[in-house]
Amino acid sequence: MKVDAKIKLLVIFLVLVGSIYVMMTKTPKLGLDLQGGISITLKVDIDKVIKDQYLNVAKDIEKKFKENNIELLSSKLENDTLKLILLDPTKIDKAVEVLKKEFPQLVVESSQDSITVRFTDWELNRIKTQTMKQAVETLRNRIDQFGTLSANIAQKGKDRILVEIPGVIDIERAKAIIGKTAQLELKEVVDSAYSKEELLKKYPNGIPDDLELLEGQEEVVNGQTVKEWFLVKKTPVITGAMLKDARTALDQGGNPAVNFELTSEGAEIFGEATQKMIGKRLAIVLDGKVMSAPVIRSRITSSGQITGRFSTEEANDLAVILRAGALPAPVSIVEESVIGPTLGKESIDKTLMAGIVSFTLVGLFMIYRYALSGFVAVIALVFNLMLLWVAMLLFDITLTLPGIAGIILNIGMGVDGNVVIFERIKEELHQGKTLRVSLEEGFKKGFQAIFDSHVTVIIAALALLEFGNAPLKGFAATLSIGTFINLFTAVFLTKMMLDFTIGGKKYLKYAI
Repeated sequence: MKVDAKIKLLVIFLVLVGSIYVMMTKTPKLGLDLQGGISITLKVDIDKVIKDQYLNVAKDIEKKFKENNIELLSSKLENDTLKLILLDPTKIDKAVEVLKKEFPQLVVESSQDSITVRFTDWELNRIKTQTMKQAVETLRNRIDQFGTLSANIAQKGKDRILVEIPGVIDIERAKAIIGKTAQLELKEVVDSAYSKEELLKKYPNGIPDDLELLEGQEEVVNGQTVKEWFLVKKTPVITGAMLKDARTALDQGGNPAVNFELTSEGAEIFGEATQKMIGKRLAIVLDGKVMSAPVIRSRITSSGQITGRFSTEEANDLAVILRAGALPAPVSIVEESVIGPTLGKESIDKTLMAGIVSFTLVGLFMIYRYALSGFVAVIALVFNLMLLWVAMLLFDITLTLPGIAGIILNIGMGVDGNVVIFERIKEELHQGKTLRVSLEEGFKKGFQAIFDSHVTVIIAALALLEFGNAPLKGFAATLSIGTFINLFTAVFLTKMMLDFTIGGKKYLKYAI
């Protein structure tokens, strides 16, 4: 046996052994349609994000006006337009000049007594795009930490996100983790009472614009369940954006809590703020609700604790959510569906039967049409499917129904290259050339056609991977990988096996 042939056999043997090892040590990830799980469609409140952006811009405008000796009397948001009233109307022209110079993202219009500003169309589109992108990434981080790495999360339309989590058992827990905004804010407490009405009586002229009323948690005092209400400053001391880490812990009473650690920037800001707040209460606010409001006894810098009536599981989930980051906007569940594992098993059984039938029919056709060469092609097809399966295991590709469809389609495409080559060999034989020469010429002339056709399929598959939705991506993944493998099995593997099985003219009538 030639050295070249021995090397080829060694390569095939190593590939076979490696493939068997991978198949024995790794299990496939099944998609939602096969394993069962939950599918949720979320709606992102982008309008609130835009409103918050206007309020932030209003603060920046006030700061710039002060730097230019312009005093802002009031700012009010009306129908996505910010109306600015100056204390001195004679400075409107100067204010307009400052706005156009410092805030290029705004369209500025003025009248004799006021200025109105609004975001440009480009800026609005940027805010919406960034909000959706951040929401998708935040949800992905949360679910990854939740322990479900094969989840599918994708934007669906302008303001909706599709979340599919295979294999989820605790549906309500998953929904709570997905839907919680987790906006953490630490705010200075100005006043509090165990009744909303009692607190409002202290302010007969209305709550000042820089304050807001927040609800606390229910707690038991002297055997009675009460709820404290808090009047806090709207502007937070720090927010969850300055959070570095969050871990579960126990409070002084031995109850589950969440310890958090701030970034260096957040620690510096928090330290300066708490230095001035000694003796005052600090409200720890999560999604607009006061979780606790401890009294500041000393300067606090890099860490804090969130306490509440948490179970151990709730504390763990809150830590996961805080580590992953807050959603940029509130989300609401507009559609949900649960797929049971029974339906997934039925789908697997049906598609498995389809694969067996298609493989059998293709194999019989190839043997009938091309005799011994057809049988060799069938063996190469077995290798093809085995290598495709191994590739999916190695790359952790989630198997879905469309993905199985791609595998079944690959059965037909796997022998397509062999058909081209075998027909070329027949043409060479009809010209009176020997079997050995015809074999060499058939593979040589057929390779270019096979390569071109496979490249076009790969281009289409890559386009589906880039722009398709989740089901299409599952199909495209198996199709593209299978197409690459086809080049190996249809050319290299089939050629090697034919070299060993076809020896001379006495096998001619059985060869092809």
